[in-house]
Amino acid sequence: SALSSPASGSGVERELLVQHLLVKEGDANLLVDIQRRITRGEDLGDLAVEYSICPSKQEGGLLGWVKKGQMVPEFEEAAFTAPLNKVVRCKTQFGWHLLQVLSEREECVLREIQPKDFHVKFQDPTFLEEVQLIDVREPDEVAKASLPSFEVFPLRQFGTWGPEITTKLDPQKDTYVMVGT
Repeated sequence: SALSSPASGSGVERELLVQHLLVKEGDANLLVDIQRRITRGEDLGDLAVEYSICPSKQEGGLLGWVKKGQMVPEFEEAAFTAPLNKVVRCKTQFGWHLLQVLSEREECVLREIQPKDFHVKFQDPTFLEEVQLIDVREPDEVAKASLPSFEVFPLRQFGTWGPEITTKLDPQKDTYVMVGT
């Protein structure tokens, strides 16, 4: 069996869930008007569908999770310094943007850990208090060989447990996942 865990230590990148609206460079007045409408309570996503010239308008301007190095510098600077949920303005080679950071998370980093190294950690009682242990193998595999303290979430049944996984697990804790060979 292989075990994966997050890479610990500093230097973990942030990922942002970003929504934006883009208008042409000459449409600064339109941008100001749209920003005023947002201040009055209109939704950036609804306005993106109506006015944005970016293909993301189909998704209400949602760009999905982005990290540094994926966007033009001016947009990246604005996104990574913007307060959560505050609509900010920036100009790029594409035109004027209104952008909003809807959520942020630490970039998920996975690395493998050798069974012998995991065995050493597993002997430490405090280790079990600080981490989450998940087994995603199928029930017949678990029946043949398993370890105590692992919660079983068979991958084949993801449709059943997937939607509630964020309430069952703590996203702040290191998580070790046992997968089949």
